Amino acid sequence: MSDPPTTSSEPPHHHHQQHLPRLPVIHSGATGGTRMNTAAATSSSAVIVREYRKGNWTLQETMILITAKKLDDERRNKANLGPSTVDPAARKGGELRWKWVENYCWSHGCQRSQNQCNDKWDNLLRDYKKVREYESRACDQQIPSYWKMEKHERKDKNLPSNMAFEVYQALNDVVQRKFSQKPSNSSNTGILLLPLPAPPPSALLPPPTATNSPQLSESSSSGTESSEKKEKVEAKRRKMEDNIGRRIERSVSALGQTLHSCEEQREIRHQQLMELRKRRLQIEETRNHIHRQGIADLVAAVANLSAGTYTLFYILFLCSLFLSHILPTLFLLSMVGKNLPSY
Repeated sequence: MSDPPTTSSEPPHHHHQQHLPRLPVIHSGATGGTRMNTAAATSSSAVIVREYRKGNWTLQETMILITAKKLDDERRNKANLGPSTVDPAARKGGELRWKWVENYCWSHGCQRSQNQCNDKWDNLLRDYKKVREYESRACDQQIPSYWKMEKHERKDKNLPSNMAFEVYQALNDVVQRKFSQKPSNSSNTGILLLPLPAPPPSALLPPPTATNSPQLSESSSSGTESSEKKEKVEAKRRKMEDNIGRRIERSVSALGQTLHSCEEQREIRHQQLMELRKRRLQIEETRNHIHRQGIADLVAAVANLSAGTYTLFYILFLCSLFLSHILPTLFLLSMVGKNLPSY
C-alpha cells in the first residue's frame, strides 16, 4: 500500500481539527469507491470538511486501520532512530499521530475520524489480548479453540464473538513487530547517545561491534525485564478485569433475581387487589338487591293496607248508608203502627 498524503509545511490549525492545509476532500460512494475533489488544492489554505461514516466497522475498514497503524509505527520508529533532518511533525504523538492514521484511512476509502480510529484500535487490542490469552490456555488445558466455537459459546466465555481470523493475524503481526523492535530501539538509542568520532565508514564499522556488545546485552536484558514487568502488569490488569467482570455478572444476576421477585410480588398484589374489588362489587350488588327487595315488600304492604282501608271505608259507608235510610223508615213505620186504631 502507498503512504498517505502528507500535509504541507504550514503549521496546522490549532482551534479546529477539521482544518488541514492542502488535503483533498474525499467522498465515499455507495459502491465503496472514492472520488477526490482537487479544487481545494489550488488554494493555499483550503478548509476541509469531512463527513465521517458512522456505524459498525466493516472487515475492509478494519484491515485498512490495522495497516495504517502498522505503517504509523514504522514511520515513528524511523523518526526516532533517524537523523534530525526527519520531518518534525513525524516526532509528535497523540492527536497528530491519529490524524496521520485518519488521512491514510481516508486515502484508502475508510471514511473514519481520528477519534473513531483510536477507539476502534483500543477495542481491537482488547479483543486481541482476550483471544490470545484464551488460545494460550487452550493449548495447555486441552479446551476447544476460539476459532472452532460458535458465537454463543464465545459470549458464554466472555470472549469477543465476531473477531475474524485475518484480523487476528494482522493484529498479531503488528504486536509482534512492535515487541521485537523495542529492545533493538533501546540499544540503538544508547549507541546514538555515545560520543562517537567521525572517521570514514570503513573504519567505523568494526569497533562498535566489539565495544557495544555489553551495551547490547544490557539493553536486551533490560528490555526483557521491562517486557516481563509489562506482562505481569498486563496479567494483573486482566485478572482485575476478570474479577470486575465476575462481580458485575453477579450483581447483574442478583439484580435480575430481585427484579423478578419484585415482578412476582407486584403480580400477587395485583391479583389480591382484583379479588378485593370483586368481593366489594358482590357485596354492593347483594346490598342493592336487599334494598330493592325491601322497597318492593314495603310497596306491597302499603298496597295491601290501602286495599284493606278501602274495604273498611266501604263497609263503614254501607253502614252509614243503612243507618241513614233504613233506620228512619223503621222509625216511621213504628210510629205509624202506634197511631193505628186497635179493633
